[in-house]
Amino acid sequence: MIAERLVEDMTDAERERAARVESVLPALRAMAEESDMLATFPASHVGLLRDAGLLGLVVPERFGGLGGTLRDLAAATYAMGTACPSTALAFFFHNTSASRGLLPLEAIEAGLFTEEEAPIVRAFAEKVLTRMAGGTWLANFASESVKSSTANITIATTARPVDGGWVLDGEKSFGCATGVADYYLTTAKLEGHETAEGLATFFVPRDAEGVSARDTWDGLGMRASANNGIRLNGVFIPAEEALTIPGAFTRMLTMSRGSFVGNQLAISAVYTGAAQSAYDHIIETLTRKTFADTGRPIASSPLHQQLIGEMTQQLETAYLWLRYQLLLETSEPPLKPKQEVFTQWRLGKGSVTEACFQVALIAFKAGGTSGAMMNGVVGRALRDLAMGLVMTFPAERGRLETAQIITEAKANELFTTAARSGE
Repeated sequence: MIAERLVEDMTDAERERAARVESVLPALRAMAEESDMLATFPASHVGLLRDAGLLGLVVPERFGGLGGTLRDLAAATYAMGTACPSTALAFFFHNTSASRGLLPLEAIEAGLFTEEEAPIVRAFAEKVLTRMAGGTWLANFASESVKSSTANITIATTARPVDGGWVLDGEKSFGCATGVADYYLTTAKLEGHETAEGLATFFVPRDAEGVSARDTWDGLGMRASANNGIRLNGVFIPAEEALTIPGAFTRMLTMSRGSFVGNQLAISAVYTGAAQSAYDHIIETLTRKTFADTGRPIASSPLHQQLIGEMTQQLETAYLWLRYQLLLETSEPPLKPKQEVFTQWRLGKGSVTEACFQVALIAFKAGGTSGAMMNGVVGRALRDLAMGLVMTFPAERGRLETAQIITEAKANELFTTAARSGE
């Protein structure tokens, strides 16, 4: 199976779940070019993935899901990325919603919530998971256009209390499945709070009064992911559809194994799948086409041999970083402390996405003028993979933060205390 190119040591259960993903790939691949051209997420894909049970891929079986883990999610987004990166990206963001259910439950078990808080947190967490397992598509809306110098994601959307619930106001500039998902799982800050302790999570129905889509997103990246973002203008959300305990968001984040909410590497798997697709396409093209004068494959020329070698190296670089991060975030017992896993991810994300973009760029060079098509496999990959260079944070920021972590830790080693003279 395609997914086994990334996750090479699948268990029988993982292989069964991967087979469900494999079954939808032909339909995804068949719609990829048209969807990209129209910049529209195919509505039929929602039912396709729901009927395959994949909307509950990473939901535990006790809540009705398939019981998959991060390994399953990475394998799935990678495989989908080879067929339709836009669908893979939207599917990834749906699955990130599961962290709003899984991490709070782990935090309860770890004793991070009081006896009064735990039932409220549990009810919300289980609602997230049972809805996903039941076939509800959740769009995870956190990112905003507001930026700060100290954080990768800044939340300006506000939630103020009213009788029976909360009223949300704000704008989410990035989030797949706009107008597609059943609910927008939305992060907002509680009125009166200015720190992360005030972050809260809300189920926002797609058709709720006051919810509207932003202008159509027409940029580089996965154009058919319905990545428009939303505006919230006085949107009322009942209290039972929200998790608003101060500090609940930050407490649950402490339970993740590494990157943010513990599943971010699966987005890099999307890019790696897209890079593999571009690689496979150009290799087939170059070996099938021949020179008119010699009859030898174009791939045999010294120029193309150099390009193929460089492209192969970049692709293998992406695989190495991604597989190692996956190992760090899923191994039992953990191989490294969480801080080291996090540091590795800051390097890994940029390393994977830059390598994948280079694969598409080299494939573009190798294809020559005749292959420079907007609607071809390589042309789409070049645009799709450009998004990885900036999404969440660029490689430069990851390297900077890693350097700061290393040097600050080393600086601390240079200082110690000594007893006063005479003691």
